[in-house]
This record gives sequence, structure tokens and C-alpha cells, in this order.
Amino acid sequence: MDMMDFTGRGVLVTGGAGFIGSHLVDELVTRGARVRVLDNFFSGRRENLASSIDRIDLLEGDIRDISTCQAAMNNIDVVFHQAALGSVPRSMNDPATSIDVNIGGTANIFSAARDAKVRRLVYASSSSVYGDSTRLPKKEGEEGKPLSPYALSKQVDEQIADTFARCFGMEVVGLRYFNVYGPRQDPSGPYAAVVPRFFAACIQGQSPTIFGDGMQSRDFTFVADVVRANLLAASAPPASCGRAYNVGAGGTTRINDLARTIIEVTGANVQPRHEPARAGDVPFSQADVTDAKTMLGFEATTRLKEGLLATKP
Repeated sequence: MDMMDFTGRGVLVTGGAGFIGSHLVDELVTRGARVRVLDNFFSGRRENLASSIDRIDLLEGDIRDISTCQAAMNNIDVVFHQAALGSVPRSMNDPATSIDVNIGGTANIFSAARDAKVRRLVYASSSSVYGDSTRLPKKEGEEGKPLSPYALSKQVDEQIADTFARCFGMEVVGLRYFNVYGPRQDPSGPYAAVVPRFFAACIQGQSPTIFGDGMQSRDFTFVADVVRANLLAASAPPASCGRAYNVGAGGTTRINDLARTIIEVTGANVQPRHEPARAGDVPFSQADVTDAKTMLGFEATTRLKEGLLATKP
């Protein structure tokens, strides 16, 4: 299938009202797909679907309910499994719920997709699977021990995918996201990601809060690049299936530098403030995207400042 052509294809996006999921939904609708969204609206928001709501089939439900997952698979060709309970800190505070949603829910989606004979399943993994590995850049096959229940859940998700691919011959592709940012990312609550938190603080004339010394680094990846990676994964040759790929910009940015750039972009007259480092946070992260480029044809094209300008509320 050509990456550009989803015309008439039945596509399910779990977590489609979420930050990444809703951008994926919009792009799929634009490409002519028949899109169904499954979301329980715990973290997803209806307003994220505002531009596509009249052209999608919206199913409100929880991936932890197998009958809901089975109903969602009716007449579906491709599944984009984005639904998850994100946030390392959240998983440290409430590990059982993160594990229940991310592992149990994922098992339900894979089982329902198998029963419905879905052609391909593309699922969201995370750079957190690299855990305590200190090697940079992060390379597939060099995973470490998980540093949080969230990281554990994503490692198990990849094992579920591998098992279903081997046991049932399913075409599955995993995408390890590296610090995705962009419009619609929720800045509120204790588990908000760093980019929307920094923007919200600066726009309100407040100091952005950095946990730790700010020398930790991340590979910030613009959401439009992540959407493109999903489309490529859905249409890549079968030989590319059965494994997970890094999806990142391939660069590295210290949190102190991120704060300075967002202060510059917003024109805020503030300075960052520091609080103690958070348990479970990975100190350094950078993606080796060689395999994604070779096997999926993926390469990020958005530079950080360009992406931050597009993200500015």
C-alpha cells in the first residue's frame, strides 16, 4: 500500500482523542481513510477531534474491556494502537493502573486484532524501554532494565507484539517514541510533559520548573514527524514487520537549553527554577534512527526551534 493512499480503508486509532492520536486521526481523514476512534477520554479530549469529528466513527470505551476492543475491530484493515496511560511519574505513584492499562489493554487490542484478521497493527512503544542502558545514541537491541513501571509496561508490550507476530503470523510494527511534542499537548496536571509545562509557565510570566540540574538530555520529536512514522509503518513491506523501531529526531537537547529556547520563543522575562530530580527519569536520551530510515523510510524533518514555534499556544 502506498503511504499516501488510505482511501476507503478501515482504520482504528486507539487513544485517538489524545495528543498524538488526534494528529494521526486528522492526517488519516485527510488521506481518505474510514477512521474509527476508540478512547475512554481519561486523558484524551473531545476538542482534539474537533476538525475531524463529523468524518469519524467515535467509540467511547476502555481498552481494558475485551468486548469493546472486539467491537472496535469490525471492518478494520489497519490498527494504530496509541492508547496508553503515559508518564513515568504517574506510574511511580500508581504502578498498578499503568500496568493494567498498558499491558492488559494492549493484550486485549492484539487479541481482538488477531480474531478480526486485521492486516497490520502499528503500536506505540517508548524510548523508556532503554532503561538503565547508558549507551548513546539509543540503538535497538541494546535495551536495559526498566527504571519505572511505565518503562516495564512498554517492554512487556513489545514482548506481547513479538509473541503475537511469531505465534499468529500477525504483521506488527512497534514505534519507540522519543519525547514527542507539539500542539494539543496538555500542560495541566502533575504529569504533564516538559514542553507544554514550560510554555504554560512562560506565557503566564512564571519560571519554568526544571527537575534536577537540567543537564539531562532528550531527543525532542515533533508530532508531525511521529504521524508520518506511523503511516510509513502501516505501509512498509512485510519484511519490516515483527520488531520495534526508534522514532526520534536523532538529536539531543539539554533541558536547560530547552528552557532557554522556550523563554526566547515566548519572549518571557523569566529564569528557570530547579527542584529535586524525579525518581525514574532517564538522565540522557538520543535515538539512533538508522533502522527506521532503512526499513521504514522514516527520517524526522522538523528542527526543534521550528517545532517549538509551531507548538507555541
